[in-house]
Amino acid sequence: MTGQESKMELQIDYLKNNEQVYIENKASGNKLWRSFYVFICDYIPATVVSYSESNISFPWRYFISIKGYIGNFITAHREQLRVEFTEQAKIMMKVANNNSYATSIACMKRSEKDIQEKLRMEGFIRKLTNNQMDNLKKISQLPGAATFSVPGAGKTTEALAYFFVNRNQQDRLLVVAPKNAFGAWDEQLDSCIKENKECFMRLRGGESAIREMLEKHPRFMLITYDQLPRVKKLISSLLAEGNIYMFLDESHRIKGGKRAKRAEAILDIAHLPKKKLVMSGAPMPQSPKDLIPQFLFLYPTKNVDEKNVIDMIQPIYVRTTKGQLKIPEVKHIVKTVKMSRLQREIYMTLKSEIKRQMNPMLSDSSRYELRRIGKCVMKVMEFVSNPALLSSDMNYVFDKRIGSLLVATDGPKIEYVCRRARELAKEKRKVIIWSCFVQNVELIALRLKDLGAEYIHGGVDAGNENDQDTREGKIKRFHSDPKCMVLVANPAACSEGISLHRICQYAIYLDRSFNAAHYLQSEDRIHRLGLSSDARPTVEFVECEDSIDQVVRERLTLKVAIMASALNDSSLKVEPDIYEEDEEDESDMDNIANDLSVDDARAVIDYFFDGDSDA
Repeated sequence: MTGQESKMELQIDYLKNNEQVYIENKASGNKLWRSFYVFICDYIPATVVSYSESNISFPWRYFISIKGYIGNFITAHREQLRVEFTEQAKIMMKVANNNSYATSIACMKRSEKDIQEKLRMEGFIRKLTNNQMDNLKKISQLPGAATFSVPGAGKTTEALAYFFVNRNQQDRLLVVAPKNAFGAWDEQLDSCIKENKECFMRLRGGESAIREMLEKHPRFMLITYDQLPRVKKLISSLLAEGNIYMFLDESHRIKGGKRAKRAEAILDIAHLPKKKLVMSGAPMPQSPKDLIPQFLFLYPTKNVDEKNVIDMIQPIYVRTTKGQLKIPEVKHIVKTVKMSRLQREIYMTLKSEIKRQMNPMLSDSSRYELRRIGKCVMKVMEFVSNPALLSSDMNYVFDKRIGSLLVATDGPKIEYVCRRARELAKEKRKVIIWSCFVQNVELIALRLKDLGAEYIHGGVDAGNENDQDTREGKIKRFHSDPKCMVLVANPAACSEGISLHRICQYAIYLDRSFNAAHYLQSEDRIHRLGLSSDARPTVEFVECEDSIDQVVRERLTLKVAIMASALNDSSLKVEPDIYEEDEEDESDMDNIANDLSVDDARAVIDYFFDGDSDA
């Protein structure tokens, strides 16, 4: 600093209208200003920073997460700069400090007596299970907590109890949830509160409609993950009132990838709610990285990464396991079937062509390459599950081999699934059949029409259960109609919000994606609390011998094992109990691309490049 150069004078402000920190340089032209900008960009993405000679602005959530580093910079240059905070910035800094991670985990647990007394005063009439009470004793004092209990353990009741045990008369609740979970919140609110005259207001219909709804000051509100980013300013203004609790139901939905916009919108306003809760039975469907946005929603001031997030989340989460609920273990069976000689020949051609297109050197940051590999994998998985799906690919539409194959068969997997469904029907056992591909869902339902098969995929609308063309109508028929022995479903559309375990304890997977959440949640439709002690729930994975199916199984098994270790849940496992080879003679008879993680892609690359001779 030259003798003539003035000190850098910084004013730090909080801009309420867009949740930004605004740092103004009162002494423009100071050389230290540029160094300050470069310093900030060492810790947060430069793409979120707006910079000029007179000011810097970026999301407040980044500021509070690196405020310690900024403090170090200020201390190191204390002779060259002066800093002042506006009153609004001081208020928001105080809020951040009061709700800090270190302060929170030092909180004493609340006693069972205190919980029961407060819930009684609030008119909370539902009796909590021992597991729910133990969980509340741990998390009820925390400003941000996670409940990762398995489906059927009562996460929604637990969450409502968390709200009522902490709230005062002015406090309100906003829940972000998938649309198919909305009904459960109303049902549980009615079950929990004596003479309840309120219900959750569904914030939908666009910005104008939602603004009108919020002007009525509803106590309980629901909004979807897709709607929230479109009305973020409205939600931000709501949360800024200072008396709003915010819960994320199925919180794994704010992981990265295609869902990054959801995560960004929610994390931008994560410093505003009074108290927060995340809820998921499968909180890390791909890797520990999935926990990061969930943790940052709860504690945006704390630095966290893939290496430390599991340790960091330990003091703030609870989980009721299937083992604690004494749910009978599920039997997993791998049924291996053989491709015909012609299908194997086409499969090897397809594998070779994809291998030639694939770059074996995958960068962690190459989203384009990751998606391209995902599309290639999807094509291979389609062909293995149902050769007819390849016939719509223009690269193969004129391949005479495809026509010859389709004349002879639907493929060994579909043939086995249909045959197995008929065997189970003869035993008076209903079955749910899962496939990632819509065409397969409809085809299998058509092939099993004689068993009264119903199907559900994303194209089936939700609606009244008395309308048999709706999702709810089809589920009701599967439950109540003895002639309906089969339900065929897509995990992306049907893995949440339904219970089938009382009338169906058998599931068959024609195929699976790399999405562990879809798999675990779909299996939980038949394996959940309420099964009798002598029930024997069974899951079959149908795989083609020496194919991409084994790569998918190995990746899912590893992901679930990592999740089980992180959540200290020994009952969470999908390692098959039984392998069955098909002893019959050989005969000549859109989500997957997005679900692929970097580690999945590397496993796929290893598969395609393992053994050049087979190409």
